[in-house]
This record gives sequence, structure tokens and C-alpha cells, in this order.
Amino acid sequence: MTTMAVQPRVVPAENAERGLLIVDAERGGEAAPVWAAAHAEQVRAWLDTEGAVLLRGLGVASAAEVGAVADALGVRRMVERERFAARTEFEPGLYSSSEWPSDEPMCHHHELSYAAQVPGTLVFGCLTAPTSGGRTQLADGRRVLATLPPALVERFTRDGWTLTRMYHEIGVPWSEAFGTTDRGEVDAYCAAGGIRHTWLDNDVLQTEQRRAAVVRHPRSGEPVWFNQAAFLNGLTLDPAIREYLLDVYGPAGLPFDTAFGDGTPIDAETVETLNAAYLDAAFGEPWRAGDVLVVDNIRTAHSREPFEGRREVVLVLGDPVRLEGHVLS
Repeated sequence: MTTMAVQPRVVPAENAERGLLIVDAERGGEAAPVWAAAHAEQVRAWLDTEGAVLLRGLGVASAAEVGAVADALGVRRMVERERFAARTEFEPGLYSSSEWPSDEPMCHHHELSYAAQVPGTLVFGCLTAPTSGGRTQLADGRRVLATLPPALVERFTRDGWTLTRMYHEIGVPWSEAFGTTDRGEVDAYCAAGGIRHTWLDNDVLQTEQRRAAVVRHPRSGEPVWFNQAAFLNGLTLDPAIREYLLDVYGPAGLPFDTAFGDGTPIDAETVETLNAAYLDAAFGEPWRAGDVLVVDNIRTAHSREPFEGRREVVLVLGDPVRLEGHVLS
């Protein structure tokens, strides 16, 4: 079978060095997974050098087709655990985007950076593009690391960061987050992942885990900023909602919160500094229906802009990896 030549086209000049390659993937009469299989080696090579590859014109039209493209690219799917926001699971490792208000931005984060086993690769597929907005923006973790104040980087490198979660009636229930109703399975998962956990009254689960904030990329060996210390900080909650939760549940009852790895609370100025570094590094390309975006999740953080109209983007979590020095005691 003859395959079409792939002509890479980089993003406009202002974003050219920020970590995204756009590839014209017009496939003629070929099925999208067939095209992906024929070009898998090249796409994976581009991913290593660029951090993200947008396959434009691939024409995916269903969640199953996005999953098949990911499989054809050699992305090994993984099942999500410790889910933060509600989403639909179509197949193992294949999900809808997180349910998030369309008029609110989703801040930059590396997917599941708090888990012991993290996805090395993400594959996004756009089935329906929004009328306006809704870009999946990206930020290179190396650039973020270089932008942050050295003293702050030193502290996070030394101490890491701590995530606390309270699984109760607010937010995702533990049974959904861990994919089981069996407490014993949760106990085993937490023990294997270095998660301290306590079962409280009324079937409430409290967890705490300490992770490295800066890790070395498993293939390049480069240090990258890799965490969700800002995104999952309690200060990012809407002030009115946060005040209500604190009033009802107390300081320990927020559904999520983060601190420095030594337990010191992360203040508002630090959260603002971290988010500003992401914004300084941010870039993105408007979605077109049928696009597939392949992202190196260790190197590259992602976010989502507010949008208008219907937006349908699905996601494959893949290439699970345990990063050296990531789980801290």
C-alpha cells in the first residue's frame, strides 16, 4: 500500500521554539489508524524532539477511532486511578475530557503527576471543535523550570510537594476515583503508591502523598517541572465555594489541597508565581474537527481555555511509567 508523504509544518514563528510540531496528515482514502501505523515511528521520533505533535487532517470521527489511532502509534494504554474530575470512560484507557465548566479555564497541569505510575504519553482527539476558544494549550516543563525564581525551584527540588485529598460527598467519590467499591483494593493501591490514607466515618477517605516537583525525563534525562502543586491548591477554588467548604468541613475537609513537601502551606503568591510561569510558556493551536494531538506528558503540561459552542475532545492515557525519585516518603 502506498502512503502519502508527510510534510511537517511548524507553528507560527512566535511559537516555533515552544514545543509543538504541526503535521499535515491528509490521508486520502486511508483509514486514520492505517495512516498512524505507517507513520508511527516518525511521529514518536517527532514527539521526542518537539514534546507535542498535532496531526492535522487525520479525520478521526469517534472515540473508538481515536483509541485505534493511539494503538496504531504504539501507545500502551493505562487505566486512570485517583481521578480528580468526572469523565466518561469509553474503553480502558480512553476517556472524555474532564467535566469542567465551559466558561472557566482549566489551569496547566501534567496529567496524574501525583500518582506513583504516570502516563508518559497523552493522545487527544477532537471530534467536535468549539465555536470559539477551547484550545488545549501546552507549556514545556523545561521552560517553566527555567522561568521560576531559583530559590523557589531549590525549595521544591529539595522538599517536593504534598497533595491531600478528602473523598466525601463533594467532588469525585473514592469508588469512582479508584475504580472499585472494595476498600481492600484501595488499601493495596495506596500501600503500593506511597499514599498515606485513613478511613473516616460515613465512608469518607482521606489521603496524603508526597511527590517530587522536579523530575528527570525518562528518555532525555533532562530535568523538568512536573507537578500539580498550583493546579490542585485549595486557593484555586472559587472564593465563595472555598469559604463554604471551610465553614462546613474545616481546613482538613477541602476536596484537595497542596503544600510544600515539608508540610508548609503554599501561599497565594507562590500559586500566582507558578501559574504565571506556565502562562509565560503557554502556546496552542485552535482545534479543528478530526485533529489528533500527541503530547509528551512528562515534558509538556496542558490546560484548557474557556470556550463557546460544543466541544468534544477525547483522551487516551498511555505509556505508563514510574519515574525515578518521584515518590517521596
